[in-house]
Amino acid sequence: MEVTILCPYDTAALHPRAPADARTTHPVVIEGAEQRPGAAYDPEGAVARRNLPLPPAPAAGPGVLHARFDAERLSAVGHLAADHGAGLGLAGEALENLTLVTAELTTNSVVHGGGRGTPTVWAAGGQVLCEVRDRGRLTDPPAGRRPAAPGRRGGRGLLLDDLPAALVRTHTSPAGTTIRCHLGA
Repeated sequence: MEVTILCPYDTAALHPRAPADARTTHPVVIEGAEQRPGAAYDPEGAVARRNLPLPPAPAAGPGVLHARFDAERLSAVGHLAADHGAGLGLAGEALENLTLVTAELTTNSVVHGGGRGTPTVWAAGGQVLCEVRDRGRLTDPPAGRRPAAPGRRGGRGLLLDDLPAALVRTHTSPAGTTIRCHLGA
């Protein structure tokens, strides 16, 4: 089965760099009635250019949860994050989303990221942010941006984190990986 997806862009309303950036991630470009191969198509390069270190999470203090976890402390960290989120004013679906994101990110770190990590949860700009750092290296840049194959066991954790988040930012290097989810408050 062949599938075609069209991504419309109003180039007059975008930042001048946006169309050029979009061309790096689109194998075919249609402008007006003209369709042509995307000469600038370079998805790996596009990911590499955007794999920038994230601004540091806030230091420990009021309103900021810092913890450490490994396989034995996964459940405890999930409860800490849920309690902290409630203290930040989250309730209902927003609190469930924070709990889900924390559980998936920390489990992913245990399974794929060196077995341990550090979550940080805080509020900023009307959002609650959940960040997890670990020593693993993400080798599949689109991980979490595409569904796992039907029948495949696993491979859905990062996608589950992406769904409730307004924004997910990832940075990976030989020193480790940081994933930060911005959740609605």
